[in-house]
Amino acid sequence: VFTHSCRRTYIYTHVARICTQFLEAENIPVLAWPAYSPDMSPIEHVWDALDRRIRQCVPVPANIQQLRTAIEEEWTNIPQATINNLINSMRRRCVALCEANGGHNRY
Repeated sequence: VFTHSCRRTYIYTHVARICTQFLEAENIPVLAWPAYSPDMSPIEHVWDALDRRIRQCVPVPANIQQLRTAIEEEWTNIPQATINNLINSMRRRCVALCEANGGHNRY
């Protein structure tokens, strides 16, 4: 089961047409993602962890190349346990989202 952002405020969607066509052709169910629903994607937590790691770099990256290098280095330094915890939390996240009727929850 996949989800797509269905925010009405955007003129376009970030989902490529070819992806949508593939999912339809393969009969893969797609859940609507209500505009009021919190972002439940664990990758958002990974981006946040990466952002915090980059902001703690000394010296702070001074140009795009240094930033790219720092991102690549810090990405590999995110502990696998962090990723595993996020993956393992998906059931709890989905239950919390359902219990909140798609609204705000602790995640």
